[in-house]
Amino acid sequence: MDGAPPPPSPSGLSAYVAVSQLLGLALLATTGAWLGRYRGGVAWHSPLQFNAHPLCMVLAMVFLQGDALLVYRVFRHEAKRSTKALHALLHGLALVIALVGIIAVFESHRTKGIPDMYSLHSWCGMATFVLYLLQWFLGCGFFLFPGASFSLRGWYKPQHIFFGITLFILSITSCLLGITEMLLFNISDSYSHFVPEGILANTLGVLLVAFGLVVGYVLTREEWKRPPLAEELALSMDFKTLTEGESPGGGSQ
Repeated sequence: MDGAPPPPSPSGLSAYVAVSQLLGLALLATTGAWLGRYRGGVAWHSPLQFNAHPLCMVLAMVFLQGDALLVYRVFRHEAKRSTKALHALLHGLALVIALVGIIAVFESHRTKGIPDMYSLHSWCGMATFVLYLLQWFLGCGFFLFPGASFSLRGWYKPQHIFFGITLFILSITSCLLGITEMLLFNISDSYSHFVPEGILANTLGVLLVAFGLVVGYVLTREEWKRPPLAEELALSMDFKTLTEGESPGGGSQ
């Protein structure tokens, strides 16, 4: 019925989304506290330029990427194209911020004479960023811009979903490797003595895992998936007819 209010969100969804956002803000605050209190803060053209790297990567590759994945669970009754645009926009913003973080670490290494791309963290992190960029381009090409046929979109959608979740897991894993590497470089002599910096950084790692688990749980609950609206089903059928020459009944024209 036109004008009827949208149905309420499934039981528990709003609570889990709220918890994910609290965890996300907590991990950003913890990252800032660690860098500010123990690593001297963040500045671009200075010896502190490196510190922009962990801050940007946590913000972009974990928090913003996680929120982009949740878009289809949170905005359940808005127009599909608007939801797609927000999904792509958040991922695109994450890519830009992550690129700033990558530039920061390369420039910092060059200034200090430190070699690049030799550690497991750097290998995993760079691979994740490159695949994330590819995933974004493919997603825009298949779903946001016109051109791909209905059957091609249907074939690629499960791959897109799988690699989206996989890249989120890889992003968190890379951050955990980076935290450990940073601690071993800076406080290797005192880390085993439960010094405050080590405890704070370990807490950040726990928050990263917790954020990932909550987001992953929301994404994998079948009953929390965004239901297609009636007009979307009609548009999908029209799109299939236009791109594949099939009638709504399934026969070829």
